[in-house]
Amino acid sequence: MARGIKRITDLSLLTAMALAVSLIEHYIPLPIPIPGAKLGLSNIILLVSLYFYGFKSALVIGIMKSFLLVLITGFVTSFFFSLTGAIFASISMNLALKGLDKSFSFIGVSEIGAFFHNFGQVLVSVIVMENIKMYYYFPLLVFIGTFSGFFVGLSSNYLIRHMEKIGRVKYDDKVDEGDGSGSKA
Repeated sequence: MARGIKRITDLSLLTAMALAVSLIEHYIPLPIPIPGAKLGLSNIILLVSLYFYGFKSALVIGIMKSFLLVLITGFVTSFFFSLTGAIFASISMNLALKGLDKSFSFIGVSEIGAFFHNFGQVLVSVIVMENIKMYYYFPLLVFIGTFSGFFVGLSSNYLIRHMEKIGRVKYDDKVDEGDGSGSKA
């Protein structure tokens, strides 16, 4: 029981961190006048939660962040872009993370997440604008996403390695629930 409460608390804190980073990022002006382009720094939290807590938890964090962000900012149309991007990024990063030992670093996983996040957002814009030509915008977003994906992956790598160094272990359903310490049984 204590382990379940600790997990819920951890996921709530990660959601709050992702939301705070998104809010701060929302007000950072980019030197590039591209509508909808952001740094994607909240994906650091998403990648860390994906690594430590798994796909379902990371997906819930991404969805909750998108939902809470629309409640705070009032930008309803951005909800669909944010939600679709979070879902696409979570799914793609989960698939890439499963191949981490074989093929991808955290930077590679983040780059894949950035690509699919942008793809999801352009897909929503095609539906909203009812114009397939919105895909012309995609290569530019991918180009910008390459740089932000690199930074997100590099930051996630340092954060994950540090958390492992201080004793944080991956969440596992088969862990002994009696002590709540997170150590493997």
